Amino acid sequence: MNQKQLVIIVLSCIFSISSEAQDTSLLNMLNDSMAIHEKPFYTTGTFKAMYIVNMQTIEAPAAGALNVEIQHRFGKINSGIYDFFGLDNASWRLGLDYGITNDLAIGVGRSSFEKTYDGYIKWKFIKQSEGNRMPITVSILGTISNYTLEETDKPYLNAAYRTAYTTQLLIARKFSRSLSIEVAPTYLHLNLVPTTQDKNDLFALCSGLRFKFNKRMSINAEYDWLPEGQLASQPLQNSFSLGWDIETGGHVFQLVFSNSQGMIPTQYITQTAGKWTEGDIYFGFNISRNFNLTRKAKTNGVRSYQVPVR
Repeated sequence: MNQKQLVIIVLSCIFSISSEAQDTSLLNMLNDSMAIHEKPFYTTGTFKAMYIVNMQTIEAPAAGALNVEIQHRFGKINSGIYDFFGLDNASWRLGLDYGITNDLAIGVGRSSFEKTYDGYIKWKFIKQSEGNRMPITVSILGTISNYTLEETDKPYLNAAYRTAYTTQLLIARKFSRSLSIEVAPTYLHLNLVPTTQDKNDLFALCSGLRFKFNKRMSINAEYDWLPEGQLASQPLQNSFSLGWDIETGGHVFQLVFSNSQGMIPTQYITQTAGKWTEGDIYFGFNISRNFNLTRKAKTNGVRSYQVPVR
């Protein structure tokens, strides 16, 4: 072996070792980067409030936070000047929502409509995350309601007959900073229905969207579809509602227009008779106010970073 061949062999060994060292260094850097970003970044602020209009959103109070919800619906706009276009007549609901954890919430409410009490539990078990690793957020919502309106001509109406149940799978996606959409396959069970033609077990599909057009305001729309033939004895309409959300620091104020006067699922899905085309529109508002009852709640339930949705 001559001197030239020896030099070539030595240089080849040096470059081989150097290349392996660079590959190892690059691999370590990649592993370190993956370790830093091991946890997904979850999307936040899909909806600003807990209600699109009547239907609940995927959102819930942070752990240790209490949300006070005041929902108000006046009478029908087409009722005329005598009732001041519905402002003389009103129904309301007062609700309290509490975050047990950042993903689990419970709530109770009382409505003047049929003097109804309601309660619910909601669990967010899938979260939309960065890079379409998970493209949607999913919450499951279970509600129970019981109306206490006195009906002297129906003495058999005990508490069991007056009770109804709803289960909804709330599926939402934040497409951009401006647009969020939610759909909710819905199952309802009514312990008592008007006639034997009507079904106790009902299926519906609810949907809604939020379009944010500036920093503090958005337009909401909601449509709740109950397929025909399930409550055959009643002349029902599908609920359609519009809302204008105004964020004012500590609370969200929503102006509402809807053909539904009821504000819980067993009311706005199964008892809506108003027609938009005939002016059967209920004007009203929702007010959400959040109170942090624990120090932990001051994080607003955001334990991860907000995804910069584009």
